[in-house]
Amino acid sequence: MLIMLTLTNARCRATFSPHGAELTSFTLDALDYLWPAEPAVWGRHAPVLFPIVGRLPDDTFLHRGRSFHLPQHGFARDREFALIGQSAEALTFELRDDAQSHEVFPFAFALRIRYELRGTTLTVGWEVHNPDLGQELLFSIGAHPAFRCPLLPEEQFEDYYFAFDHPVTLPRQLLRGGLRTGETAPVLTQQAELPLRYELFADDALVFSNYDFTALTLRSRRSARFVRVRFDGFPYLGLWTKGPGANFVCIEPWQGVASPAGPPQELADKEGILTLAPGQRFTAAYHVELG
Repeated sequence: MLIMLTLTNARCRATFSPHGAELTSFTLDALDYLWPAEPAVWGRHAPVLFPIVGRLPDDTFLHRGRSFHLPQHGFARDREFALIGQSAEALTFELRDDAQSHEVFPFAFALRIRYELRGTTLTVGWEVHNPDLGQELLFSIGAHPAFRCPLLPEEQFEDYYFAFDHPVTLPRQLLRGGLRTGETAPVLTQQAELPLRYELFADDALVFSNYDFTALTLRSRRSARFVRVRFDGFPYLGLWTKGPGANFVCIEPWQGVASPAGPPQELADKEGILTLAPGQRFTAAYHVELG
């Protein structure tokens, strides 16, 4: 039986599934801004990426010389979370390590995801706890929400653009087979808008680091509707769509990034890996505003 949970106020309604603790719908005035996860195109809405972000060489990492196999973006998005907190404005889900996770990820962890709806803004908060008093926890975590683009039936994908709060210069980290090549390519040079076209994503996601903005707004040239994502404190950002005919675009704040091309490496040496000492906690949050 599919269980769905909701948060609702006068204008907005957000729906969630315990499977992956995933946001599955986010409506403003009864208009759903979130991609409906059409299986023939891309069968997810807004998966949580944990305990890695991106791909590993051969889907493999090493820990103290031993090999472990993890698929792209980890396993949390395909696991059942427990609902541990519920109020009129917030829901909290939790996933803990178990025998199944130990086969692919040899660490103890407790991952909590809290969703809070206030007005037209949904706040997504993460807390990662290391309950192991004898070992550090190594991990990454990231967001992957997909927004309808176009949102309205009379619009096209190319009517949309990303708006920045100020002119930006952005080089992208190039990917091949989901792995970083070590090369970059320019995307914007002192511009405040990035017009959308499917050709932008022909070579996979746009991956940015060392950028100087903390919010990004998806806008249309044919309506006043928008999605604004705020992500202060996130060192990496991904933008992605699957290609022509995929009527969505993802805005992905990341605490982590894909591995470089080459042989599998020690997880501790992977760029973007966070280290939690025994008993310690990590927290981060991002915000999605609809208009």
